[in-house]
Amino acid sequence: MKAGFIFILLGILSIFQPETIAQSQQPAIRILAMAEPGGHHIEYSRAAKIWLDSLAAKNNLSIDYIDKTDLITNQYLSAYQLIIQLDYVPYGWKPAAVAAFEKYINEGKGGWIGFHHATLLGEFDGYKIWPWFSDFMGGVRYKNYIPDFAAATVNVENKNHPVMKGVPASFSVKKEEWYIYDKSPRPNVDVIASVDETTYVPDSKIKMGDHPVIWSNPKMRAKNIYIFMGHSPVLFEDEVYKTIFKNAIFWAAGK
Repeated sequence: MKAGFIFILLGILSIFQPETIAQSQQPAIRILAMAEPGGHHIEYSRAAKIWLDSLAAKNNLSIDYIDKTDLITNQYLSAYQLIIQLDYVPYGWKPAAVAAFEKYINEGKGGWIGFHHATLLGEFDGYKIWPWFSDFMGGVRYKNYIPDFAAATVNVENKNHPVMKGVPASFSVKKEEWYIYDKSPRPNVDVIASVDETTYVPDSKIKMGDHPVIWSNPKMRAKNIYIFMGHSPVLFEDEVYKTIFKNAIFWAAGK
């Protein structure tokens, strides 16, 4: 009887074990990462992919990468809990992608993290400004940037934000082409960190005064955060930057 019971038990386990294994292998978060196919930000995006793939392997994440918006529809985005816009510009998107993205953010279908080029808002390459996206980013329009780059100190303003967990009150960025906008987004967003323009090395006349560089728009149902720093691959040599990026992923994805 005892041997027969064990045989029956093993048979039952053999039925359910494949399903259990399959469930354990399901990704905790499905992420869509958008990166431009070329240009002078390509090295940043390549470094980001290496780091993201390593993070995914350690945390049971699934990341798909695209370099154009042709595939984006409501149905396509429904598979993802998070969109990461890696140096992907807010213009030239297919109309269906524009509508699907706006719906995704407006209705809180998932989270969003944008980097650097995501605030290149204006008239570029024959395209008009995307008004909704400008509002999403606090109503700003790109004005200028530091083409020769500068190191600078970033000050955390909201130390209690989950994305700032484990991040010091201020930290250095070794190389960035700091954008300035036609106005500060502060009245329309929650500012999380700002750059101290007096710490630019070398100094630059291209300044905007109040200069937020990490912020979130609480008016949107989707958890969202914009992180300006995202030009140079050297950022992925910085533990603070990687901490911010990792925190942003799990916060925006609701984990």
